[in-house]
Amino acid sequence: MKVVVGLGNPGEEYETTRHNIGYKVAEEILARRGHPYEERRARSLVSRARIDGAAVLVARPLTYMNRSGAAVAALLVLAEAGPEDLLVVCDDLHLEFGTIRLRPRGTHGGHKGLLSIIETLGTQGFARLRVGVGPADPASAHADFVLAPFRRGERARIPDLVRLAADCAETAVLLGVTAAMNRFNAPSRAGAAEGPV
Repeated sequence: MKVVVGLGNPGEEYETTRHNIGYKVAEEILARRGHPYEERRARSLVSRARIDGAAVLVARPLTYMNRSGAAVAALLVLAEAGPEDLLVVCDDLHLEFGTIRLRPRGTHGGHKGLLSIIETLGTQGFARLRVGVGPADPASAHADFVLAPFRRGERARIPDLVRLAADCAETAVLLGVTAAMNRFNAPSRAGAAEGPV
């Protein structure tokens, strides 16, 4: 079974922040399937779904971002899966808003959620889909930037970005990470045709 985990922070106060874009992508994948029942298991909100016949566990950890590793490890046990079956969806303040980047493995790149997962699993060998929420304001601390809401001009484009990332995640599940990278890692911007912010 494949495991798709959208990272974020639980609680209403974080709902509209940049750090929670991973939650939104997980929600979009489930919304396409009629909001399957979610249960609290493995320190997460979990749904079992099918993407064109492929069995997938879609989850949103209920741990805070910097403790995501505990939830992901428990999810892999629940799904009887390994890191090679995992796709983590998270924000990236170094990527321009509207850009996504899928990789089969890699470092944490300063992302606290990815750092926690790498440390807990003991490997960098899992796929990650980074969703661009940047560029970060150079006058702000990185934590302040990702824990702030999106700018007004970005908000209208969030649905396009979330749909793009969900399309990429679903393609990775169905066709593999390499095929999804080839299709989605182009330097495109969600909603770019609508004009500048």
